[in-house]
Amino acid sequence: MPGKKPNLPANILASIRNRKKRGLGTEDAGARAEGVLLAASYNVHKCVGVDGRFDPDRIAEVIREIGPDLLALQEADTRFGERRGLLDLAWMERETGLVPVPVSGVAKAHGWHGNVLFIREGVVRDVHQLKLPGLEPRGALMTELELRDGSPLRVIAAHLGLLNRSRQQQARMILEILGARAEQPTLLMGDLNEWRLGDRSSLNSLGAIFRGMPPAVPSFPSRLPVLALDRIMGNRPGLVDEVRVHDTALARVASDHLPIKALLKAVSSPDEG
Repeated sequence: MPGKKPNLPANILASIRNRKKRGLGTEDAGARAEGVLLAASYNVHKCVGVDGRFDPDRIAEVIREIGPDLLALQEADTRFGERRGLLDLAWMERETGLVPVPVSGVAKAHGWHGNVLFIREGVVRDVHQLKLPGLEPRGALMTELELRDGSPLRVIAAHLGLLNRSRQQQARMILEILGARAEQPTLLMGDLNEWRLGDRSSLNSLGAIFRGMPPAVPSFPSRLPVLALDRIMGNRPGLVDEVRVHDTALARVASDHLPIKALLKAVSSPDEG
């Protein structure tokens, strides 16, 4: 008699089976090769940990653990009333070298609809604050960067909606905007709020530009991650290396999401050698 098919997807089963090995092999942030950038994305849950404590210092320490060159944060501002940033930006710059990409039209917020993009080195050439369609107020930051070696890099930091239909609309809008712009190395990262993989995913349309995406890795909930809500995608083969979760004891409690990270290895345009 044939065995029964598992009721849970394979990635969820793998997370449960490997829970005792969590955190093993987390690499040193300083171990990467010269010229290779580390990108990370982190939904900080308004700095409220899984223990219910509001503690921005824990979030800052997790970011220091990661040591990224590019960092997209979600939920880094209060959501209601006058949006207000929740992190100590002076500490961030002093301790990690990261500075936020500037946004306009906000007084006390760090970013746009809670999205903040930090960079360590490089020049910000352009920033677009996108209002994404859907029932909830959602946004994205699209930033044109010139890296230290002169290479261009476009980064879209986004937090997509909770509703499937909204995510489909938001993904289409991102594709339309990219389709109207010159092609260049492009990174999409953030909490895309899609746990489905394969044909049922609301993100399938993104494959038109973000081809050959790395496999999604479970990052939510942080204490036992089974859902791959957070993503890092590149529009060129080899741009994004293996995506991993940053799974440490502090990260498991600081937010309900684990950060994800990936090395960027092929930022230069093909004709630049």
